[in-house]
Amino acid sequence: MQLTVRVKPGSRRGPLVEDTADGLVVHVRERAVDGAANAGVVKALAAHFGVAPRDVEILRGHTARIKRVEVDA
Repeated sequence: MQLTVRVKPGSRRGPLVEDTADGLVVHVRERAVDGAANAGVVKALAAHFGVAPRDVEILRGHTARIKRVEVDA
């Protein structure tokens, strides 16, 4: 399934996945430096959906806060 998520890097609340009226919001502790936040997003979404991190792929938005993600369930 493909999802659009909003990422909040450097959050003290992370790792946390919230389901809001606007969609999924992913809070991660990692900063947006050298792909660390993207790795945190993959781990958080994998834990949220109960799949392995290899089953979560960022399709679009590698350098943006709004990302298109595919989760193989």
